[in-house]
Amino acid sequence: MAIERADLEAKLREIENIVEETKNQAQTSGTAIAVAVVVVVVVIFILGKRRGRKTGGARVEIYRV
Repeated sequence: MAIERADLEAKLREIENIVEETKNQAQTSGTAIAVAVVVVVVVIFILGKRRGRKTGGARVEIYRV
């Protein structure tokens, strides 16, 4: 049983396809996670801004000694 050049080329093409599919899935997952993180940060910022308005803002008292 001899390994021919065509066999090696076919196997390498198969491996290349698998690597490409994995890369595409990883990019899609990474993009989705990044978008989710940005959305969460924006929502937290907006809710914090609203809460700040309700309490009237920060009050600082200065005492002279």
